[in-house]
Amino acid sequence: MQKTIEEFRPNHQYLVCIDSDGCAFDVMEVKHKECFCPATVNAWNLQAVSRYAREAWDFVNLYSKDRGINRFLALEKVLELLDDRPEVRRIEGFSMPDHSVLKAWTKSGEPLNNQALERHKEEPQLAKTLEWSLDCNRRIAEMVRGVPPFPYVRESLEKLAKEADIVIVSATSTEALFREWEEHGLIPLVSAVCGQEAGSKAECIGKAMKGFSPECCLMIGDAPGDGAAADKNGISFYPIRPLTEVDSWEEFFKKDLDAFLSGSYSGEREREVRERFNRMLPDTPPWVR
Repeated sequence: MQKTIEEFRPNHQYLVCIDSDGCAFDVMEVKHKECFCPATVNAWNLQAVSRYAREAWDFVNLYSKDRGINRFLALEKVLELLDDRPEVRRIEGFSMPDHSVLKAWTKSGEPLNNQALERHKEEPQLAKTLEWSLDCNRRIAEMVRGVPPFPYVRESLEKLAKEADIVIVSATSTEALFREWEEHGLIPLVSAVCGQEAGSKAECIGKAMKGFSPECCLMIGDAPGDGAAADKNGISFYPIRPLTEVDSWEEFFKKDLDAFLSGSYSGEREREVRERFNRMLPDTPPWVR
């Protein structure tokens, strides 16, 4: 198998890029609630406001239009939400940790991954951010196992693999992607794996698209950012709706997969499914509304 995007060469007329967490596998809840959030509370000394930290973490990463964003952007957004929350400011003896250096780094234009942070380990705030990220990876490796793909994912991939090159495009670490897809025997259906280290989703789609016509390319994802990455590259997007993932995959397998391959998905049908998806995720936290 051609594992890296640099080695990838087209073998079919069609290209399907697919996100992993929350899209192909039902691992978003366990990763964020049992791994990312506890690691955040521990690393950033948020024990006194853990209730609010969990609400903020879950909103950003699971239940808002920011769902699926890069982990470092998510961390910064969560800390900002806590900064602004009156209940947090009223807690006696507690002060929010400084994250100004983290904020500047997320806006620097550097790749937002562990490799980039390794170059800044002399900066205490970024060293802490790197250790937090590595701790998240350790917790995920220990905790996340035995979670199968959603129903109709395997059937869809098996059917697509006969006519399309399938590339995983995810903000998850490459190591975790291989572990999870290999655990369930799906790696043989995949042509390349683009994890967090390979760049942004838009960048990965752009690399994978070389040699394909845009009308022959599709991104499948469960977050608005996946749609934005598809739009940036001028290709179609198929949304997997949070909380109704099984229905979404069944609909794709039984109807929209063939529509994509026949060229009839883009246009009115794509607008319909995307509008339905966009209505599901708010951009304002419930404690603000």
